[in-house]
Amino acid sequence: MTTEKITFTSAEGHELSGRLELPPDRHPHHYAVFAHCFTCSKDLKAAREVTRALSREGFGVLRFDFTGLGSSEGDFAATNFSGNVEDLLAAAAFLEREYQAPALLVGHSLGGTAVLSAAFSLPSVKAVATVGAPAAPAHVTHLFRDKKEVIEEEGSAEVQIGGRPFRIRRHFLEDLEQHPLEQRLGNLEKALLFLHSPQDTTVEPLQAERLYKAARHPKSFISLDGADHLLSRAEDAAYAGRVIAGWASRYLPPPVGTDPEARHHVVASLDAHAGFTTEMRVGRHQMTADEPESFGGDDFGPSPYQLVSAGLSACTAMTLQLYARRKGWDLQNVEVHTSYSKDHAEDSRDCQQEDAKIDTFRRSLRLTGNLDASQRQRLLEIAEKCPVHRTLTSPTQVLSSLEGPGENGG
Repeated sequence: MTTEKITFTSAEGHELSGRLELPPDRHPHHYAVFAHCFTCSKDLKAAREVTRALSREGFGVLRFDFTGLGSSEGDFAATNFSGNVEDLLAAAAFLEREYQAPALLVGHSLGGTAVLSAAFSLPSVKAVATVGAPAAPAHVTHLFRDKKEVIEEEGSAEVQIGGRPFRIRRHFLEDLEQHPLEQRLGNLEKALLFLHSPQDTTVEPLQAERLYKAARHPKSFISLDGADHLLSRAEDAAYAGRVIAGWASRYLPPPVGTDPEARHHVVASLDAHAGFTTEMRVGRHQMTADEPESFGGDDFGPSPYQLVSAGLSACTAMTLQLYARRKGWDLQNVEVHTSYSKDHAEDSRDCQQEDAKIDTFRRSLRLTGNLDASQRQRLLEIAEKCPVHRTLTSPTQVLSSLEGPGENGG
């Protein structure tokens, strides 16, 4: 996938910093906005992994820092929950103005409560998903309950949240009480998904139960069993992102059809920090390629040569079934096993060096059905004529060119 740095202006005039995660071909089927947890930032591991998982599934996802946090301008002590909701509306307006109005909102912890509140004002949004969200904004005050009385009496106090100091003012507490979300949630005409871990010790699972009971259908609940509140394990955050993407697809408008001319188009995108894990758009489909761990990869997907072998196997199976159908033969199933290696070219008549090697694909066919020996032999011959086989064994050219920014363009 591709990450773009973006900035937009809040309702208060502050410049907010964000990142837009795009699928490899930079053409998402829908856009989404992700809201991070209380006092966190867009660069928290959970925020990165959830939004990247969504982009792998074809979404364009904007994650950003709320006012006064991360790289965004403003004084956190002067903000409140209402301001967070306004920031979300500003993010949605930015997407609508520069790209496309968001169809999905995703929020983590208090960010989840914020996206539920913002969704009332966003007609383009059809689905909202929360991760570890409290049922009421005021739930966040338990993080600094020992200073709550001081804040109410003196107007503000410095509190420690996640090992970092933050100044909380009285107006922040007062604003939290002005958002009775549970009472309103039944009027939110959006598809809702609540994800929560039963082991969450920051926001207890009862909060998700309250949200679910207050919401109207269509609504769903997914247990993130084994995850902590911050989704600090990358696999937990990535799982949450995949689940949200699959769930949301039931409620979002169907994407605009792909240009027929692009049906053979493949885009591969690899960030500097991603090792060998390469995100790909193959026609209208999302895929991941990688290398095995023995080669220094993470084995999150097939290797490039496995993908080539897969193309040969698939094309062979399709060709044989098409031929058998035309002939009226009883080919019930065809199984094609293909492997790749570089073998010594001792049988190559054109070999000029004794130690030369040649790319070799070994293909084995398993044919199931009521076929006689002559039919089986003919199908083996037809396998040699499949289009991918012909491409691999015929003169082929690869024409390369540069696109986008020049040497000084980043």
